[in-house]
Amino acid sequence: MRQIILDTETTGIDPKEGHRLIEIGAVEMVNRRLTGNTYHQYINPEREIDAEAIGIHGITNERVADEPRFAEVADAFWTFIQGAELVIHNAAFDVGFIDHEFGLLNARRGEPRLGPVADHCAILDTLKLARDKHPGQRNSLDALCKRYEIDNGHRVLHGALLDAEILADVYLAMTGGQTALLLDADAQAGSNSGGISGIQRLSAERSRLTVTRPSPAELEAHHAKLSRIRENAGECAWDALAWEASEAGHILDTSAKS
Repeated sequence: MRQIILDTETTGIDPKEGHRLIEIGAVEMVNRRLTGNTYHQYINPEREIDAEAIGIHGITNERVADEPRFAEVADAFWTFIQGAELVIHNAAFDVGFIDHEFGLLNARRGEPRLGPVADHCAILDTLKLARDKHPGQRNSLDALCKRYEIDNGHRVLHGALLDAEILADVYLAMTGGQTALLLDADAQAGSNSGGISGIQRLSAERSRLTVTRPSPAELEAHHAKLSRIRENAGECAWDALAWEASEAGHILDTSAKS
């Protein structure tokens, strides 16, 4: 399954009041593994940015003055997200702005070429997911990072790509975790943007499991327990598990099986 974890920054709160996108950040995940493919773009909104918005994300009018307009990047962005499941925190906000931009562009082009997003992508709102899992609690991205012990200390201001990277960690934690967030070397080689900074968060110590061998007394008690199970039930699920493990190249103690 291909998922795009996405975030945006804008000139203000409501596109109906003429507010526009100024930044899009997205990371790609396939089968719950980050691929290293990203989309990140600053955008000239063709209008002033509200002071309140600058206070949140720190992106000034001067910062985006020389960036491309949405019409210049829309096709590349559409190619990146089309057909994927979009994972967004408070999806209605971001999708509303994206659809607004596509609507303006389609009107200029005179044909409905791009969007609406929901007609071409599945949408998963992590804010709704968090509210369902944690009713009555704070479910902002910062609150979720604290709840799931995800380091976001480098997040002083909002930023689309950084927030998308953090949201990827939060989403995986909320939906069962992941064995590792380390990128495959092959995926890194195929990245179209040089990889994702800050995603390789699992240290070697956390990714290794400690193996503790049983003592002779523990093994004897284990064997006795299995023997009693076989006598009473006629079969033991441990035997099938041990066989499957040995077939897969793992080692389980089966010496108690008669």
